[in-house]
Amino acid sequence: MTDLDRTLVSKRERTMLISFLISSAAPIVTGVTAIISRSATQIADFLRRTAELTSLFISWWVYRKLHKEAEYDDIYRVRMERIADITVLGAMVCSGVAMLVVGISRLFIYKISGSVITGLMVATLGLLVNSGFWWRYSVMIKERFDPVIAGQHKLYRAKVFVDIAVVIALASVVVMPNHSITKYVDALGCIIVSVYLLYNGLDIIRKNKVKEHP
Repeated sequence: MTDLDRTLVSKRERTMLISFLISSAAPIVTGVTAIISRSATQIADFLRRTAELTSLFISWWVYRKLHKEAEYDDIYRVRMERIADITVLGAMVCSGVAMLVVGISRLFIYKISGSVITGLMVATLGLLVNSGFWWRYSVMIKERFDPVIAGQHKLYRAKVFVDIAVVIALASVVVMPNHSITKYVDALGCIIVSVYLLYNGLDIIRKNKVKEHP
């Protein structure tokens, strides 16, 4: 490995570690705001952020293992890359199912017991941060393709679209907390995001099958 390659690997690993550390506080903050407001969107947002945090850690660990070890064969590399893909897939599917269940149930049971302004602020901040990492991983892929980095790019793209839906849903609750349509915006925010996450998860499965049987 050349000095340029070592520098590139070090920067990418550092970016992945920073993204994990920044995201580590998100489940706690989102969980507290979800308990306060009992918003379906925030409950589902807490569940998906927890799943995503696990995926971020494992992907960082896989990348570090692949690029820090002196020698490994193609079988080992493919196995490790598949582990990273599976964690991204798991994060998307678990989050998608959680948001779908909560969203559908919220169509029949809807009650906001507290302010969602804190949650809206957290979601907006998350949107800005995740957009920054999505852009960063896009630049990395253009510099040099790496399957693990590509997985992070897909995950952050999904995170950005989820954050947009969450911000819209929570903003509607802030603007029209007692309006009859707000219940449907809150619930449909979960359902739309769940469909997007499940679609991306199925796309990862499809592409892995193509790799196995080109």
